Amino acid sequence: MTIEQLRLFRDIAHQRSLSRGAQLNGISQSAASQHLQEMERQLGVPLLDRSTRPVELTECGRLYLEFCRDVLHLKEKLDSAMDRLKGRVEGTVRVASIYSVGISEMSWMEEEFSLRQPDAELRVEYLRPEKVYEAVLSDQVDLGLVSYPAASREIQVVRWREERMVVAMAPSHPLAGLSLVKASDLNGEDFVGFDQDLPIHREVNRFLAEHGVEVNLVLHFDNIQSMKEAIALGAGLSILPERVLRTDIEQKRLFARPLEAPGLVRPLGVIHRRRKRFNAATQAFLELLMEKPAPTPAPIVAA
Repeated sequence: MTIEQLRLFRDIAHQRSLSRGAQLNGISQSAASQHLQEMERQLGVPLLDRSTRPVELTECGRLYLEFCRDVLHLKEKLDSAMDRLKGRVEGTVRVASIYSVGISEMSWMEEEFSLRQPDAELRVEYLRPEKVYEAVLSDQVDLGLVSYPAASREIQVVRWREERMVVAMAPSHPLAGLSLVKASDLNGEDFVGFDQDLPIHREVNRFLAEHGVEVNLVLHFDNIQSMKEAIALGAGLSILPERVLRTDIEQKRLFARPLEAPGLVRPLGVIHRRRKRFNAATQAFLELLMEKPAPTPAPIVAA
């Protein structure tokens, strides 16, 4: 058995799909099927129940999955130890980030990390929140950057920072003349919201409900960039993290006003698989995040 075959079986088992396991490992479904048949031939037992959809592990398959996890965990420990013995930080850091964190902040992170660790490589991809969790669980990436991070049996959370939420609007909006927005000022306003399946949607709705506010939801999106465009075109106002509005405010495309009611923040966190052994490069990048969460923007000044 090779490390590649062990990783392939782990991914097939996690995804409960031969085709998705093959895709994660960059091979065809036919090649994955051949590898699986070879594993079963060597072990002399079936590992998957192919009569079900999605596929299920046999009792032997569950035992073999534990073996795969243990061996791959030991391989990660070996790689990490070898990196330390080399006396320099090498390797690749694989990061998945939600759009509103990655796009606005990765440029300075990449520059700083490159200066500190010239022998390491940082790879970043931007995904929807649920896809970040999937990428971490399937070991496509080492770290995930998400808002409202949720720990689980397989996911560990490292708290990163909290971002103040503010009211965002077009410069022509009537509330733009206020220096401070009360929750009651939002009552009946046209509102650009987040898709219902996102945690930030639930938090904003909770805040509005706690203050007895009803808004007129005119549009909803799964990403902040689309929301900002709709707001700039006058579709309505919204409640967004202050940090993601800095460029728009400087360009006077949007105005942002603090809420009188305190406490509405967007928490950000770093997620990774439990028992994950980082290589030296990933550990160095995580330490950079914790050391310098990102340049702190100046408070919003009313225009």
